[in-house]
Amino acid sequence: MSSPLSRRSFLRVAPSLGLLRALRLSPQVSRTRQDERTPALPIFVDTAAPSGISFKHDASRTSQKYLIEAMGSGVAVFDYDGDGYLDVFFVNGAKLSDPMTPESAPDKSDRRFWNRLYHNNGNGSFTDITEKAGLKGTGYGMGVAVTDYDNDGHPDLYVTNVGHNTLYHNNGNGTFSDVTADAGVAAGGWSSGACFVDYDRDGHLDLLVTRYLEWSFETNPFCGKTGAGGYRGYCPPDKFKPIACTLYHNNGNGTFTDVTKQSGFAAAAGKGLGATICDFDRDGWPDLVVANDTVAQQLFKNNRNGTFTETALALGMAYDDNGRAYAGMGVDCQDYDNDGWPDIFINALSNQTYALYHNNKGTFDDVTAPTGLAAITALYSGWGAKFLDYDNDGWRDLFVAQGHVLDQVQLEQPDVRYLEPMLMLRNAKDRFANVSAQSGEPFKVPRAGRGAAVGDLDNDGRLEIVVNCNDAPAVLLHSEGGPANHWLIVDTHGTASNRDGIGTAIRLVSESGAEQYGTVNTAGSYLSASDKRVHFGLDADRRVRLLELTWPSGRVQRIEDVAADQVLRVREPDRPLEHVTKSHI
Repeated sequence: MSSPLSRRSFLRVAPSLGLLRALRLSPQVSRTRQDERTPALPIFVDTAAPSGISFKHDASRTSQKYLIEAMGSGVAVFDYDGDGYLDVFFVNGAKLSDPMTPESAPDKSDRRFWNRLYHNNGNGSFTDITEKAGLKGTGYGMGVAVTDYDNDGHPDLYVTNVGHNTLYHNNGNGTFSDVTADAGVAAGGWSSGACFVDYDRDGHLDLLVTRYLEWSFETNPFCGKTGAGGYRGYCPPDKFKPIACTLYHNNGNGTFTDVTKQSGFAAAAGKGLGATICDFDRDGWPDLVVANDTVAQQLFKNNRNGTFTETALALGMAYDDNGRAYAGMGVDCQDYDNDGWPDIFINALSNQTYALYHNNKGTFDDVTAPTGLAAITALYSGWGAKFLDYDNDGWRDLFVAQGHVLDQVQLEQPDVRYLEPMLMLRNAKDRFANVSAQSGEPFKVPRAGRGAAVGDLDNDGRLEIVVNCNDAPAVLLHSEGGPANHWLIVDTHGTASNRDGIGTAIRLVSESGAEQYGTVNTAGSYLSASDKRVHFGLDADRRVRLLELTWPSGRVQRIEDVAADQVLRVREPDRPLEHVTKSHI
């Protein structure tokens, strides 16, 4: 067959095509479909400005329509100073000349182009400490990754740029140092996302950097319409050549080695944006998913010997249900149906529908249509995306930051908007329901949403969401009200494994016997980094019967009888198997 269809996808082409035709005939149905049986749910309030977060992303738009202006940047939530509260870091653009010349470069000297770090004061307010921390940044910023790469107990930052990237070492005293040159992780070109992962399980976190396109200011073609009524627009990604991700191996001494070629990544060029860890086959070795724009999505299987094999097509998740490539931007991998196998979500542009791949014990089925996502997302364009149990009922819901990439899209597609409201999808177990209209005023405001990160910023068991909007103010969605369900947050600290416990698989059995699964991971969404702590909603259960952690070292830890409604700090055991009964930590 000439079309790149898996057998599972081919069997569903006919009904899916019919559904898409129906969507285009009835666009308003897709925007307003609701579950009338939905109970009272949490309401979100945008508390960015009143809490002291005044960040506004600056794209530095020019008449040249450089594509980097349209892509926006990421955001991270992490506890940089170890005080128990998550702080917030935003990536920003840089000043561009109009036009750029061979002598010019993106300029970040003006304060409005600085990246920003906000310290969480623990009382609902934040303080801008960017200058003191040494994180103003260099270059035109894209993404951010967070982890303790040197196992010293302090989380570090890696910022991707158009140009050279920057690794900031956390000095443990409220400041960061640029150690990029010594570490050897500058990369180059147009880097987009990044993901820290201990792919060889040696206790040191390695670094995957996704790269978007072969692009430069000098090779920026004209796109749009000429003549009377003509205009210049941003060029689509098919105007540029793909490029491979870069993989760096952590040498354990503060330096990294570029292993892109020998690991197999060099042979798999793409147009990478979001990336995340996904042990899809549950063999204990972390695999990697890369969301690609307009080319096949990628799933890199870990061969356990320092190499990876790209297997997305063979496993049924390279294309959509019609065998077509789409604009993959944000990505997440979590077990949304509590069957023990992690599933994959990747969003797309309008008229494509987002994609949900259900893990069928090591292979994937596209369940976008039967779960209701096709009907809901047909006219939307997604970026930052995360599974999260926002109502603590024990089932992971889905948040998407939205907005089209083209600011002039209505000139060619009258039914599509550049600015779009954010999307909250409640997990109704057999499908997802659009509850955006019930989720508060911020979900009614059209925006150019880009990076999104999730974490419990005030440690009350209800998750907050931070969104970096392109060329616009940031959003902090604070959760208020909703059902009084119980919860547990697990904070891992590795010993033989990496200090953050990245890659630790967690199985939770609650008081009622319900099971959930999670993985310690900061990566995912769109160019962003979320809280490494793993959050579980427990519904009405007040205790956890069993908490089982399988660490990257292979050590297994079982903790029984854990009280709900707490942040539980778990240290990796010294023995291969540890069983703790009647824990009242």
